[in-house]
This record gives sequence, C-alpha cells and structure tokens, in this order.
Amino acid sequence: MSAKILLVEGKRADHPSFSGGLLKKGYQVETVPNGSAALKYLLSADPDLVVIDAASLRTSGRRICQSLRKELDGVPIVLIVDPAKNGDEKPDADAILTLPFTVQKLVNRMKPLLPVVEKNLLHVGPIRLDMAQRRVRCLGKQARLTPRLAAILKILMEHRGEVVERANLFSQVWETKYTEDTRTLDVHISWLRQALEVDSRHPRFLKTIRGVGYRLDV
Repeated sequence: MSAKILLVEGKRADHPSFSGGLLKKGYQVETVPNGSAALKYLLSADPDLVVIDAASLRTSGRRICQSLRKELDGVPIVLIVDPAKNGDEKPDADAILTLPFTVQKLVNRMKPLLPVVEKNLLHVGPIRLDMAQRRVRCLGKQARLTPRLAAILKILMEHRGEVVERANLFSQVWETKYTEDTRTLDVHISWLRQALEVDSRHPRFLKTIRGVGYRLDV
C-alpha cells in the first residue's frame, strides 16, 4: 500500500500545485486548503506524512505546524516556504524546503521520513499496527502493546467489520481450549481501547457486541 500524504495547499494561479506530481509518483494524496481543514481531516484519518505548502498560503507555516503537532504524535511534517517568508524563527517541521525546487526533490526529502512498508505492518483505516515492534498508531496516538494486546488487535483487524466471538478470541490469544472465564479478555479490551480511542469510555472503533463478542469498525 502506498503512503498516504496530507497536503495543505492553497490555490494560487501564480503557484504550482504539488498534488498532481505526488499522485504521479504513486502516493495517495488528500489535499486541504488550510490548517483548519487539516485539523478536521485528522479527526477521521491518519496520514503517514503531512506536507504544508506555506508559500501557497502566504504564511511562514509556523502556526500551522504548531497546531498539527498537538494532534499528530510522531507523524512527520515537511514544510514548503517562500524565501521572503523564511524568517529566523524556525517552524517545528521535520524538513523545510525553500522554493523553487522540483517534485522529485520533495519526494527525496519525504522518503526518509515515511514508514518502511514491511510484512509485519498491518494497516486498516486509521489504525496501523507494527507486529514486530508491537506498536500501534491511530489518529495521532501511539502506544506500545503487550504481546497479547497486539495479538487481539491483529485478529480484530484481520476480521474488521465482523463480530469475533469472545470464546474464539480468547482461545486464540491465550492458546487454550478453556473458555469458561473470559473476564481477563474484557480487561485487555479495555486497555486496547485506551491505546486506540480518543475517548475509551465511548469507543468509536472497538465495539462490544453484548452477549457475543467484539467488532472493529473502521
């Protein structure tokens, strides 16, 4: 799966768009016109990298970087600036490019910041699970999981949208045929919600289907 890029870019007749060039390079690109729209987008999606074309927005990009950093935990930011707007105070970006430059140069700066696609990486909706490192990321949140939490999430991701019965989930993760007492599974589900959900008491993704089991909605 190709990397998902969030491009914050204003529309200016005298300024080239980088959207088409990034699409031709094989990236998934979602374009929004300003910082407010970017924050709204982050409520429902989790990009691999953000490109802020501050030059097209006629700004230094510093405030946009600050606001996105509060929502994005560990997601890299590439900032495009106009030489005339590039002051002494450096924005909180992982890479800064000063116009003019080619799309290829932008791609070259992006590549070291993008996650390496590996067979151990599961990606469903906004949820990314690295089974090798047992790390999960969802809507800007990152967490390290225990082996059993990672195993539970992996099964639910592989059966996204389907109800996984409690006894079945418990027997697979705990590798046992005894499934009479699955209360410890409930505790683990609660911990998993704390890692995934913005509000674990009102889960958006990990749903309980009473009397049956659990379902991952993405």
